[in-house]
Amino acid sequence: MTNEADRIIELYRRHARSWAQRRGDRLIEVHWLDRFLKLPPSRPSVLDLGCGSGRPVARYLIEKGCEVTGVDSSPQMIALCRESFPQSEWRVADMRELSPKHRFDGIIAWDNFFHLGFDGQRRMFPIFGAHAAPRAAVMFTSGPAHGEAFGQLEGELLYHASLAREEYESLLDANGFEVVGHVAEDPDCGRHTIWLARRR
Repeated sequence: MTNEADRIIELYRRHARSWAQRRGDRLIEVHWLDRFLKLPPSRPSVLDLGCGSGRPVARYLIEKGCEVTGVDSSPQMIALCRESFPQSEWRVADMRELSPKHRFDGIIAWDNFFHLGFDGQRRMFPIFGAHAAPRAAVMFTSGPAHGEAFGQLEGELLYHASLAREEYESLLDANGFEVVGHVAEDPDCGRHTIWLARRR
């Protein structure tokens, strides 16, 4: 399974534009994004990990007055972000290898964190901590239970993985975060499993 997880970056590089067209601007995540934005100060700085094309999540955050820094491993995705939102900062980088340059009031990893393998996900929690300002909000999506699964992207296998709920709770706690919201397979958000936490 590790090999399939390692192929994710190349898949999104090759299919960036078709993925962006399919994703579009439909935003079913508004309720959770608004909960996220209630935690940090007004006009927060937000680190958007795995930002994709910037639509629709980063677009919503920008329209709400956030100072967004987007990170994605696909240069093609970042090019789409820069076309649409030239006023924001966009960086080509692997989220698992980020080193802190500054701290952010909010960190979001929506619909991408679950493409990492088990160890890759575990490695992200110290990165969340290193980039989080005091009382920062962190929100990410996962699977509902420990395991691996496959979807498809343009007819190719698309890897997903999830840790157990108890392990996510433990990793957040160990890295200085308290859970303030969690729903497994939220029926009002496309059956996403969502974690919302705050830096203690």
